[in-house]
Amino acid sequence: MAVMQEYKCPCCGGAIAFDSASQKMKCPFCDTEFEMDALKAYDNELNNEQGDNMQWDTQAGGQWSVDETTGLNTYVCQSCGGSIVGDETTAATSCPYCGNPVVLMGQFSGDLKPDFVIPFKLDKNAAKEALLKHYKGKVLLPKVFKEQNHIDEIKGLYVPFWLFDADANANIRYKATRVRRWSDSNYDYTETSYFSVIRGGNIGFERVPVDGSSKMPDDLMESIEPYNFNDAVNFQTAYLAGYLADKYDVDAQQSIDRANQRIKHSVEQSFIETVKGFTTVVPESTCVNLSNGKAKYALYPVWILNTTWKDKKYLFAMNGQTGKFVGDLPMDKGLLGKWFGIIAGAVTAASFLLMLLVGLL
Repeated sequence: MAVMQEYKCPCCGGAIAFDSASQKMKCPFCDTEFEMDALKAYDNELNNEQGDNMQWDTQAGGQWSVDETTGLNTYVCQSCGGSIVGDETTAATSCPYCGNPVVLMGQFSGDLKPDFVIPFKLDKNAAKEALLKHYKGKVLLPKVFKEQNHIDEIKGLYVPFWLFDADANANIRYKATRVRRWSDSNYDYTETSYFSVIRGGNIGFERVPVDGSSKMPDDLMESIEPYNFNDAVNFQTAYLAGYLADKYDVDAQQSIDRANQRIKHSVEQSFIETVKGFTTVVPESTCVNLSNGKAKYALYPVWILNTTWKDKKYLFAMNGQTGKFVGDLPMDKGLLGKWFGIIAGAVTAASFLLMLLVGLL
């Protein structure tokens, strides 16, 4: 039985065949011609490509001793279900996520003990000052927001993070083009050359953080990164005194997908920076293999600020180590309309002036 080898055009994806006139492989759709040896090498590369292999050892943390859990209590929010830990000096408090009252459930027990903790370096006053600074320069912020935005509560919270270490071996294939243009007295010409660019190498990753709390928005926590791990110490319950600590409800195994996404994105960004001299570069195939993948459990310091303005709650967060501050702010729609009108007017005036200069008016 005869078997026909079919090749796909690397430029447009169409089926290509041998052209007897040019003695080359030719695509009938985009008219691109290929040397047979080059096409075979490209086809072999495609056949040898493999998928990602990103496996992890997620045995992190240790077990709590009886002495360590003495004096620690568990609080549960009846509104959002958040479970937090505080010391025995913590009185009636509210949920750092939604602001609703929490209920004391008894002495803390169970779950893994953190491997590391980064102690708080900044206090509550620093968080208040950071909020005021956050308002500055926001031209579309309602003018009365700064005076009327009421701070309901500021909480120092240790947020659970899974820290992923791994060595990544990656191979990425890019589809690249180089465009050349020229003209003569009759025509304008454009020549597009297509290239298959391959990059491969190894990158080591240390302590890629993934938020272990489902109540804490990942984008909020990633926005206050990075933390300086040089300040991290082996976990001791003494660091929890005077603060709350969130109990993880997303374990290391459940955090793997997010860790893989962050690592793969970092690999792709690092590799594409080495592909230079082309007009366009588009990734076509990525293969990332991880080795020595391990996860550790840590608590990172975060100041959570819950505020209310016009019966709407706003959540802000500050890195308790570096002071990096993030949070959404309302927009004055009236000011937005004015700014849009000013910009539209400026564009119209510029267009009018341009037409005057070129003699169209």
